[in-house]
Amino acid sequence: MAEQKRDYYEVLGVGKNADEAEIKKAYRVLAKKYHPDMNPGDKEAEKKFKEASEAYAVLSDPEKRRQYDQFGHAAFEGGAGGGGFGGFDFSGADFGDIFGDIFGDLFGGGRRSGRSGNGPMRGRNVRTSIRISFVEAVFGAEKEIEIPYKEECKTCHGSGAKPGSGPVTCDKCKGSGQIVYTQNSFFGTVRNVQACPDCNGTGKVIKDKCPDCHGSGYHSIRKKIMAIIPAGIDNGQAFRISDMGEPGTNGGPRGDVLVECQVMRHPIFQRDGVDIYSTVPISFAIAALGGEVLVDTLDSRIAYTIKPGTQTDTRVVLKRKGVPNVHNKEQRGNHYVTFVVQVPDKLSAKARDLLTEFDSMTGDSLNEVKRVTGTKAGGETQKETKKKKKFF
Repeated sequence: MAEQKRDYYEVLGVGKNADEAEIKKAYRVLAKKYHPDMNPGDKEAEKKFKEASEAYAVLSDPEKRRQYDQFGHAAFEGGAGGGGFGGFDFSGADFGDIFGDIFGDLFGGGRRSGRSGNGPMRGRNVRTSIRISFVEAVFGAEKEIEIPYKEECKTCHGSGAKPGSGPVTCDKCKGSGQIVYTQNSFFGTVRNVQACPDCNGTGKVIKDKCPDCHGSGYHSIRKKIMAIIPAGIDNGQAFRISDMGEPGTNGGPRGDVLVECQVMRHPIFQRDGVDIYSTVPISFAIAALGGEVLVDTLDSRIAYTIKPGTQTDTRVVLKRKGVPNVHNKEQRGNHYVTFVVQVPDKLSAKARDLLTEFDSMTGDSLNEVKRVTGTKAGGETQKETKKKKKFF
């Protein structure tokens, strides 16, 4: 008995009134999740991928969707074609655009869609890096950096053609900038539209190339520009410099420059997101009696009042003394300060006498307990050990 097909709307998880954009978005999510390249050897994932592809092929086509809404699955039974899933014919479906998006997500690097034809196309982005100080990352800065840059050729003024000549219509795509490929895959016939490889989607080719730039229209140089580093940027993050990347084609704008920041360490502060951490040593007397100590913050050095009886490793928080939020300069993190009691390792004779007297005046009860009931290996106390020695 043949397995009963699920409702196409149910397969994609959309309502019957879903528009074209909703249907495409739903299919894109499922295709990315169940694509065989992401689930090698998984027959169940392959089945779900084909099921979703079949549903998309019907619901993305206005005429097929109308038939399906009227007759259901019966509209395509009885020899609609041997290709594809369960006898369904995929030849009318255009998967090229959506699969280009999916493959770009799965394997990195985008695609240059042929749908724009030979219209203006934005240039690619350029990546570079910069080494900055901890303080520059926190508060921002303006620095001169050097980037790879394609400068327009002065001989051909960016056309790439020899002076006195110009680009001609591409023979392969007839000036459209697009090539249509039809492929037979495991789920049927797929029609894919891509940029023409001969003219790179411009619709024009250069027969007589400029002797200076060899047809590229540009010369590669190193260009110095001023970069504004945003306050709050962290190590490994990048900021954008608009319209300084690769030149566009057919009058399209330049891409951008993405500058990755490598932030140097600070001798005092440690950073975690927008919060700052530091350690401040305090004397035994300040810890016991209380008093003011100087604390370095990102903004300045401040006086902080220590409470009497402060123990070592006590942590306090200085509100809004941390790093500015890179997306909202009005927001700042906190600064967490840990106070560590410093025990002197060198004492004068007089200091030793005073400490001994202090120890006597405070009772030294904690150490007295340790002398009487301190535990040795095996769980015996020192006092119990002495008693046992009398019997040997």
